[in-house]
Amino acid sequence: MSQKVLAIAESINIMGKRSGTAMKERNAAPVQEMAKEESAAGASYLDLNIGPARKDGTELMPWVVQTVEAVTDVPLCLDTTNTDAMAAGFAVVKNKTAAIMNSISAQPERMQKLIPVAAGAGCNVIALLWGPDGMPRDSNERAAMAVDLMMALSEAGIPNEKMIFDPIATPITLGADQIASGLEFLSMLQEIAPGAGSTVGLSNVSNGVAEHLRKHLDRTYLIMLMKYGITTAIVNAYDSELMAICKGERQAHVDMVHAMMDGNDPDPATLSGIALEHYKTYKALSGQAVFSESWLEL
Repeated sequence: MSQKVLAIAESINIMGKRSGTAMKERNAAPVQEMAKEESAAGASYLDLNIGPARKDGTELMPWVVQTVEAVTDVPLCLDTTNTDAMAAGFAVVKNKTAAIMNSISAQPERMQKLIPVAAGAGCNVIALLWGPDGMPRDSNERAAMAVDLMMALSEAGIPNEKMIFDPIATPITLGADQIASGLEFLSMLQEIAPGAGSTVGLSNVSNGVAEHLRKHLDRTYLIMLMKYGITTAIVNAYDSELMAICKGERQAHVDMVHAMMDGNDPDPATLSGIALEHYKTYKALSGQAVFSESWLEL
């Protein structure tokens, strides 16, 4: 049976060239074009990321929500570090129960401000494993943080099924240890929060790597996460190969990488094309090969 992952399309972003300028100028057309393109590519959710938006967030987020909802019924994922902007966005979202709040981290001020908003909206919540001291060091710290977040969300009446835990992807340029910790946390998640979902910002793993190489890391990393039942992923919906993996159309590649994760490596001499790329990329992401930007040529 083919495995599928719900794709949260990431490209409507204040940092993006096309969408960022359009958001700042309140120019609806480019944002709506991108929403239609990402929907057509098979996105299950559209992430609308306005960043910190300190000056005008409470006006910008509702504008982006209504601009996108005018052209697509694909559920939205509202993404901002500005808690007031998040609340303003959820005030106007049409389909609140299908929407995702991205995100509530394990930081007291963010939990106090946003948990009541999420509970009132009945939306899904990305529970980001980022605490007052920042990044968790290992899978045990992630588990402890997940328990704290789960308890706080549960107390507000938010069920596990509405929680989506994000263990945080770190760039491969910082080493493979944190990648392994994130995978280990995912293997523990159903014991911690039965019925909860999971997600990861895929492109974080390739952050800092040459642009033309990033897609290879994102694709193989998604397959690795799938071994531990990742339910959604924040992805570049313009990468058709990545979207094919999400849709369950690359099961042979998924099976090969999962076999490698179990210690059953294929003979690389028998591989070519994308299968060989996944083979080499898995070796780099798992720490079995030292990462350098020439990993695909070695």
